[in-house]
Amino acid sequence: MLHADLLYQLALLQVPQIGTVQARALVEYFGDARSIFTARKKELGALEQIGEVRAGNIKSFQSFQKAEAEIGFIEKYKIQPLFITDSAYPQRLLHCNDAPTLLFYRGSADLNTAKVVSIIGTRTNTDYGREVTGQLISDLSQHNVLVVSGLAFGIDAIAHRAALQHGLPTVGVLAHGMHTLYPSLHRSLAKDMLQNGGLLTEFTHEVGADKHNFPKRNRIVAGLCDATVVVETALKGGSIITASLANSYNREVFAFPGKTTDAKSSGCNELIQQNKAILLKNAQQLIETMGWETPQRVIRRNTATPLFIDYSADEKILLQVLTLYDELHIDELHSVSNLAPGVVAASLLNLELYGMIQSMPGKRYRLIAGV
Repeated sequence: MLHADLLYQLALLQVPQIGTVQARALVEYFGDARSIFTARKKELGALEQIGEVRAGNIKSFQSFQKAEAEIGFIEKYKIQPLFITDSAYPQRLLHCNDAPTLLFYRGSADLNTAKVVSIIGTRTNTDYGREVTGQLISDLSQHNVLVVSGLAFGIDAIAHRAALQHGLPTVGVLAHGMHTLYPSLHRSLAKDMLQNGGLLTEFTHEVGADKHNFPKRNRIVAGLCDATVVVETALKGGSIITASLANSYNREVFAFPGKTTDAKSSGCNELIQQNKAILLKNAQQLIETMGWETPQRVIRRNTATPLFIDYSADEKILLQVLTLYDELHIDELHSVSNLAPGVVAASLLNLELYGMIQSMPGKRYRLIAGV
C-alpha cells in the first residue's frame, strides 16, 4: 500500500462527524480515500449522508500529524492495515452496514477463509462452560475452522487456547489499539496467537480499552463469522449484544443450553427460547447446519472433469445462479441463492474442484466456459 493512500485512509477516521457509515458512503462514491480529500466541497455536500457541515470538515482538515504517527507505529510493529476496498479486508464484514472503514491486523490467519466461527461467553465461566468449549473445538479441529473471539477472561480465552491446542488458527478482536493488551494477563496467549491466528482491531494505536469500545469490538466479532456460538452467559452482557448483532447480520447463532437454575446459562436459555439461537448439542450439529461436512469423495485439482457428477442440491442452486450472471462475489451468491454463507463457501470449493467454476481475484466466481 502506498504511504499516501494510507495517510488519507487514516485521516478519514479523524475528520469530525465522519463515522463508519459516512466514511463508507464516501468511499463507495469516490472509490478511495485520497479522492475524498481532493473532491470539491459542493460534490461532497451533495451526498445524502454528508451535507454541507461534514463537507466543510473534510475540506478544512489539516491535522495529518496523527496519521503520520500511526504510519510510523504500523511500520515499526509490522501491522497490516486493511482498508475496506482491499481484497484482504474481511469480506464478510462488507455485509454489515456499520463495518469499520479501516482495520489493523497482526497475524498469519486468512480472515477470508471458508469456515469462520466465533465462540463467546461469560468471563466467569463454570466447569461446564470450559468442558463444552474444549469439546466443541476439539471436534471442529478436523474441519479447518478459524476460531474468533474477544480475548477476554473466561470463555473467550478458553476458546483461543483450545484452538491453539488443537492446531486451529484463532483471531482475537481487540477493544483498543495495538500499543497495549487488555487484559494484560493474556500477553502470552496473544503472542502464541500471532503464530497461528492473529490480533485485529479498528482502533489506532493510542486508543485504550475504554468501556464504550467493547460493543464496537463485539460487532466485528459477530460480523467476521459465518456462525456465532454462545457457550455461557447471563441475561445481560457482551455475549447477548454479540448474539443480537450476529442475528442482525443474518448470521447463524447457536447456544449451548444449561440448567434452568443456572444464572450463567440463563442468557443462552433465553436466546433459545426466543428463537434467537439454535440449541446446540455438539460440533457435528454445527457442522451439518453450516454445510461444513467434509466430502467423502476425494477430488483433485487439474484432473479431467468426471463425466457424471452427483451434485448436491446446494451445488445445483449455485450453478443455476451462475448461469444467469457473468461473475458474482461470494456475498452476492449468498444473497441471491438464499443459502447460508458456510454452505455457499463449501459448495463453491466443491464446484471449483470439479472444474465447473473459476475463482477470480476478490472472492468472485464464474462458470468455466464450455462446461
